[in-house]
Amino acid sequence: MTQPLNTIDLNCDLGEAATPEQEALEARMFPHITSVNIACGVHAGSQDLMRKTVTLAARHGVGIGAHPGFPDPSGAGRREIAATPADVSRLVHDQIAALRSICDSAGARLAHVKPHGALYNMAARNRDIALAVAHAVASVDKTLILVGLAGSELLRAGREVGLSVASEAFADRAYRADGQLVPRHQPGAVITDEAMIRMRVVRLATEQVVETIEGRLLPLQIDTLCLHGDTTGADRLAALIREALTQNGVRLVPLAHAIS
Repeated sequence: MTQPLNTIDLNCDLGEAATPEQEALEARMFPHITSVNIACGVHAGSQDLMRKTVTLAARHGVGIGAHPGFPDPSGAGRREIAATPADVSRLVHDQIAALRSICDSAGARLAHVKPHGALYNMAARNRDIALAVAHAVASVDKTLILVGLAGSELLRAGREVGLSVASEAFADRAYRADGQLVPRHQPGAVITDEAMIRMRVVRLATEQVVETIEGRLLPLQIDTLCLHGDTTGADRLAALIREALTQNGVRLVPLAHAIS
């Protein structure tokens, strides 16, 4: 059995709110998380919301990351789009640069990049897309940490271009036996049951395994756990996850301090 983790990052995809109520929920996440992935105004968000989210992250000492996605707001960036590696590289570069400019203006530091939705999933399995993302990150700043699905092509691409990488698992998403996420349109893909999430995150952090939708145990070596900001009850779940990990001897730290 692998050794339990002493520290781990808890990240959340935010800066995607479309209503004041959603903005208020996003703000309630910050006391519980250690890193935030901020939508860059393409699949969701806006310049104003990016600034607000950066300000909240800086106030709470939360690590700041760019969350670039496909230009598909009506599909929340979760529909795959035919794109060449060159298209992907430009798209990712421009979104990172936009958020970095806001960070610079706020006196905050951009620390990592995590692709969003369909782009994340495509980069997890497609080497050409993964390399396009990795090269785009490196073209902005080679000190940025690239976050990707544990065991994915994206992590391999990041290492290949000389980036530090962070291996990610999901608190609120079901896994297949091959290590890929269950597509959202399938039953059971998104997990909201509090008891199940508590058990999953503790097991991921202390045993580095997760039970797949087929009932198998999948080993995952991870640096960070993700909770989606649009999962039902996300603010309650974030508090629950932090409490569960702390009670089991796992300390939550920003991503830069969690990567192995």
